[in-house]
Amino acid sequence: MSYTYDLVLQNGTINDPANHLYGRFDLAVKDGKVAEIAPTISAELARDRVDVTGLNVLPGVVDLHMHASAWLGGRFAHKMMALAGVTTALDMSGPIDSVLDIARDYGCGLNIACINYVRPGDTVADTDPSKAQLEDLLAANLKAGAIGFKILGGHYPLTPEATAAAIDVAIDNGAYLAFHAGTLETRSDIGGFMEAIDITANRNIHLAHINSYCRGRVRDCQNEAEQAISKLKENPNIVSESYLSPVNGTSGECKNGMVQSQVTVMCLEARRYETSEQGLEQAIRDGWAQVNREVGGVVILSTGQSAVDYWRARNTDTTISFAVNPEMPRLRLATARREDSSFVVDCISTDGGGIPRNVTVEKGLALVRLEAMTIDDFALKASYHPARILGLGDKGHLGIGADADITVVDLKSLRPVMTFCCGKTVMYRGRVFERGSTMITSPAGQKNVESKGLRSLVVDSQATPFCTLR
Repeated sequence: MSYTYDLVLQNGTINDPANHLYGRFDLAVKDGKVAEIAPTISAELARDRVDVTGLNVLPGVVDLHMHASAWLGGRFAHKMMALAGVTTALDMSGPIDSVLDIARDYGCGLNIACINYVRPGDTVADTDPSKAQLEDLLAANLKAGAIGFKILGGHYPLTPEATAAAIDVAIDNGAYLAFHAGTLETRSDIGGFMEAIDITANRNIHLAHINSYCRGRVRDCQNEAEQAISKLKENPNIVSESYLSPVNGTSGECKNGMVQSQVTVMCLEARRYETSEQGLEQAIRDGWAQVNREVGGVVILSTGQSAVDYWRARNTDTTISFAVNPEMPRLRLATARREDSSFVVDCISTDGGGIPRNVTVEKGLALVRLEAMTIDDFALKASYHPARILGLGDKGHLGIGADADITVVDLKSLRPVMTFCCGKTVMYRGRVFERGSTMITSPAGQKNVESKGLRSLVVDSQATPFCTLR
C-alpha cells in the first residue's frame, strides 16, 4: 500500500511562534520534513500514527551549550540528551576527534555540532599564542569537522591580547566563536564578563552561560545579574545563553598536586577548601564537590569515598560539579527582557550533555507554569533562537518543508514525552530508539565527518553567518 505520509501526529497542541501557529492541529511528516499541518489529517494517509492528545508539540529543542566528548560529558551524553527532549546540540569544547568518535559509537539520532577549545599547553603552546598559531589551529579544527573556536578563559585563560586575537581569527574566517569569559587578568565572574564585553569590541560572538558570572563572588549575586543584563542590552552583537540547573560542571584534573581548572579553584575557594589535590579530595568526601560518575548507562553525581575512588581510578581526570548557581540570577536571566519585549539572554541551555543537568524542558516549563514566560516564549528560547544562531534555517520551527525535528512535552508533568529527528523516533516515553548521529559541520569538515561513518549537515558560514540573531 502506498502512503501519502510517513507519520502523522494527531490531536496535539502545536506551538510554533516562528510561524505564528498555535492551537490543536495534526502534523504530517514526509521524507523527514514537515509536510502538512491541518485541523484534521486522516490517519489512513500515513504509515505511522501517534496520538498526542493533551500534549504540546514544539520545534525540536536545540541545546546551544553541552558537552559530549571523552574530556567532558562522556559516552552517555547522547542518551542523556535524547531522554531530556533534545534534538540538536552544540558541544562547547571538544576535542573534536573525541566528539566524532562518541557520536559514531554512542549516537542516538541527534544533530551535533562542535567547537574546539583553545587551551594553553594542549591545543596551543602557551597562554600567548601568535595569530599564526591560532589560524593554524582553526584550520585544523575546521578540517576535522568542528565549526569554530571555544575560548576557555574561565578554566584555562589566555592573555587578553591572545584572547582578542582568537576572536579576530574566528571572525575573519567566518567560524563560530564562543567565549567562556576570563583571561590571565580576570576570572570567571562578573569582572571577567565585563572584560569580555570590552574585548569583543562590538563583534558578533557567543558569550557562554551568563548565569555562571553571577554567583556572588564580587558583589551580591542579584546585583551581578542586573549588571550583566544591562551590559547585554547595550551590546546586541552578543548572543548568549544561560542554564537553569543549580550545579555547574568543571574539571577535577590535578597535576603536581594542584587543581588545573581555574573554575574548580574558585569553587573550592567558595567554601574555603585548599585549591590543591588534597583540598579537592576533602571536598568530595564532604559532599561539596560531586564527581560525575557513570552508572547504569547515564551519569550521576556522587560524593564520599566511592566518589573519591572513582576519581582516583581515572587519575583525577573526571568532571566535577558544585552547587554554585544561586536561584535568583538563574530565574532573572532566563526571563529578563529588552525594551522591545525580546529576551536579553537569547537561549536556555544546559551546559549539560553528559553532565547531569539536562533540565531545559523540566525547568523551562516550570517557568511557563509560573507564568514567568509563555509556552511560545519557551519555544523561542529553547528551539528557534539557538537554531538561528547556528545557521540552521530548517530547524527550530515547524514550517512546511522544515526538518521534522519535534519535541513533544507534557505541561502537567513538565517532562518531554517524545522526540523526532527528521521524522524518525528518537525518544518515546523514556525509551531511546534511534542510533547514529548527524554532525553539523562546515564545507571544510564534511569529508572527515563522513569518513567516520557519520551523516553530515553542512552549514556554510559565508552564506549563513554563525552567531547572529538580531
